[in-house]
Amino acid sequence: MSENFAADVARVAALGEPVRRELYCYVVAQDEPVSREAAAAATGVAHHVAKFNLDRLVAEGLLDVEYSRPPGRSGPGAGRPAKLYRRSDRDVSVSLPARRYDLAGRVLAEAVTVATRDGVPVDQALRTAARTTGRTLLKNHPAEAQRDGDEDVVTAVLARNGYEPRTIDGEVFLANCPFHSLAAQYTELVCGMNLDLIDGLLAADGARGRCARLNPGPDQCCVTITHDQR
Repeated sequence: MSENFAADVARVAALGEPVRRELYCYVVAQDEPVSREAAAAATGVAHHVAKFNLDRLVAEGLLDVEYSRPPGRSGPGAGRPAKLYRRSDRDVSVSLPARRYDLAGRVLAEAVTVATRDGVPVDQALRTAARTTGRTLLKNHPAEAQRDGDEDVVTAVLARNGYEPRTIDGEVFLANCPFHSLAAQYTELVCGMNLDLIDGLLAADGARGRCARLNPGPDQCCVTITHDQR
């Protein structure tokens, strides 16, 4: 599954409770951070209920907290700052099967930026950006995220980014395309980007006789990792 999948599922699940969801919707609809008293009054729940559920939303990373005194009150005797709630800066999304359109967007944005800035063809810039992204995925992969057993770092990185790798007779097939909708509409572009990204990932790990090749098929990613036959 994609990075932080379990945590994101827990965060979304926290909104399944109706009172908690209503409090969240109220907080994020405000232009300024709000107090638990204001949230309780707006949603018609008891103060202690608002406190419990707002703090649960903070614990799940959906809301952030800041402390501030009311306008005009400062210095000694002003009392403790009020605890205020606002939307978290964290992005939360859950997709089944896993999709990584954010990753595709970063590769494409980098390619367009380089092509415009340096005057190189877009397809050349896209190949470079995709390979660089593959190397970066391996570089940023936390060692503790690797599973025990015979799974190597390449398949661990692919699994963490939604590709659902399956090793069969020494070849790694990718059961899911993280860029599915884009690939359906812009097949040649996206499949080429996928190939270069996985090439970059393999190169960063030391290819060791492995290579990525196009192997399109129904309900799977267009790329397969196989042994170089040269």
